[in-house]
Amino acid sequence: MSRIGKQPVSIPAGIEVKLDGSVLTFKKGNVTKELDTKDLVNVSVEKEEIVFAPKGDDRQDRAFWGTFRALAQNIIVGLTDGYTRQLEINGVGYKAAVKGNVLELQLGHSHPINYDFPKDVKIGVEKNIVTISGDDKQVIGQIAAEIRSFRPPEPYKGKGVKYVEEHIIRKAGKTAGK
Repeated sequence: MSRIGKQPVSIPAGIEVKLDGSVLTFKKGNVTKELDTKDLVNVSVEKEEIVFAPKGDDRQDRAFWGTFRALAQNIIVGLTDGYTRQLEINGVGYKAAVKGNVLELQLGHSHPINYDFPKDVKIGVEKNIVTISGDDKQVIGQIAAEIRSFRPPEPYKGKGVKYVEEHIIRKAGKTAGK
């Protein structure tokens, strides 16, 4: 049994949820998000909660049960609170700046890296911290991973782009022989 799937998703005030066939539609103000369950789980929208149930008893149905419940919860949290991811840039001469819808990074390459980001995502830069925020958890995580991939942190001096909460295990450099 799915421990996650068993729990109903509570619908906070201000969010409308509609079920049309196998598509759940979440609406808050003028922002609308859809979750297509592809008829892989049973969904019911009750007064103030969404209840998911598996179609059958096999392993795949139970996996979809927990997955779609978690996706619905992520959409609701994104619409109410939003998601934020922070990256830290370490290195001499490494900088970041936002110009319109473009994040300009100077990460020790011979050229600046211009990263275009979607309009519904907000990116802010303060000193060496890049803050990415928005209402879609998957998009925020993907953007953070792509920015980190331009210059991943290296283990000797710690230079590069890393998540703020990430801990880099440092290696000892070469030592002089006898």
